[in-house]
Amino acid sequence: QSPLVMQLYSSLPLSLESLSVNHVFALALLVCSAIVVKLLVMRRRGIRSMEAFPGPPAHWLIGHVKEFRQDGHDLEKIMKWSGQYPFAFPLWFGPSLSILNIHHPSYVKTLLTTTGDGLLVSTGQKWFRHRRLLTPGFHYDVLKPYVKLVSDSTKVMLDKWEVYGKSGESFELFKHVSLMTLDSIMKCAFSCNSNCQTDSGTNPYIQAVYDLCHLVNVRFRVFPYHSKAIFHLSPHGYKFRKAARIAHNHTAEVIRKRKEVLKIEEEQGIVKNKRYLDFLDILLSDEHQQGLSDEDIRAEVDTFMFEGHDTTASGISWIFYNLACNPEHQEKCREEILQVLDGKDTVDWEDLNKIPYTTMCIKESLRLCPPVPGISRKLTKPLTFFDGRTVPEGCTIGVSIYGIHMNASVWENPYLFDPLRFLPENVAERSPHAFVPFSAGPRNCIGQNFAMNEMKVAVALTLKKYRLIKDPQHIPKMIPQVVLRSLNGIHIKIKPVENDL
Repeated sequence: QSPLVMQLYSSLPLSLESLSVNHVFALALLVCSAIVVKLLVMRRRGIRSMEAFPGPPAHWLIGHVKEFRQDGHDLEKIMKWSGQYPFAFPLWFGPSLSILNIHHPSYVKTLLTTTGDGLLVSTGQKWFRHRRLLTPGFHYDVLKPYVKLVSDSTKVMLDKWEVYGKSGESFELFKHVSLMTLDSIMKCAFSCNSNCQTDSGTNPYIQAVYDLCHLVNVRFRVFPYHSKAIFHLSPHGYKFRKAARIAHNHTAEVIRKRKEVLKIEEEQGIVKNKRYLDFLDILLSDEHQQGLSDEDIRAEVDTFMFEGHDTTASGISWIFYNLACNPEHQEKCREEILQVLDGKDTVDWEDLNKIPYTTMCIKESLRLCPPVPGISRKLTKPLTFFDGRTVPEGCTIGVSIYGIHMNASVWENPYLFDPLRFLPENVAERSPHAFVPFSAGPRNCIGQNFAMNEMKVAVALTLKKYRLIKDPQHIPKMIPQVVLRSLNGIHIKIKPVENDL
């Protein structure tokens, strides 16, 4: 063999190795190019679907993400843009994810009155079947005995506050109210005495819900996390699965205990002494008739455990804060409540409709600080609004409940706390979709009467016992997550009412 051939032969392995590296590099380049092309196609499709709706300039890669810093000013940004772009404007969260943000009652009416896994997220026939199944669990006759249970839970919370009433020191509301509302929903919907208000340490379920809300928000804002695979492999994905596991285990334990009780009652032939079934009774008694799987049951329990405590905790906490900031309205509520309760230390069902001014103050706080600041819908068919502008199938519509409630074209002096907005004659002059803290239309909140009753009871008993005082050293910074929270907590001071007499 010639030396030249031998030289070529000896260099062949090196060439193959070089070829292998080149192949890997070329493959990686091809994959990246394909991803970029896909994102560009999706972005172009998104831009085309939103072309009828002008909006604030967006970065081609990260969209408007950097505009929302979670620093307590995000809602101000939304309101600034709402003033510039009437009715609706697009928001981008990454190169391909766009949401049409609507903030006017006329647009909201079109969306929410259009019919379209847990009641919170189910679609189509599954949602309709579950809604029909669960509606009896929120009948007035079922809600009546809950008033005493909520009163008991509220009194436990207020007794714990005595230390703050004596010291006059500021304290953070949300954690106390969250435990109270969790205690209430456990008693009312699941007939379970959790003792969560008196247990020491941080409640693991409440912490898990807080973590999940935070991580949902993080995933939404970080566009690579829009990929399930990338989020799953990330540290945030690990934390999300851990928190979800804690939340699911909590609800699974509630279901397991109730099944054991039902089994014992069935074996021993015990007849229920409850005239009406609670929420979990309905789910389990219809398990076979309605074809609900274990996963369906857990999904519904997860939904009501979350919706039944976290949103009401937000609502009640902000109500207390707004009453602390508006002592003249607080005093009117207290006078009304003391007259109705007439020396009683608890609230009865019949009392709830006798406190109209307090109810108006609650609604005004829900307007200023909606517990759920926004909801969304993904269109399964094109949607045309009253002004002729159309959004195609597949688009996501975001309803800015905060934006609607603070819309200056709908509400005069929107930032002013004015409960008289909810006098019947004033309500009649507004669109029914101008005030939607519980959403509206066929998919409104199934538990809104329960929530309103709980808020009335909590406010009545609290104002009977304590005077709420604003803490000027701790002004809350609102951050819109799944529920409306405060970046630095919601702080107030309290003073026992009896000390004023």
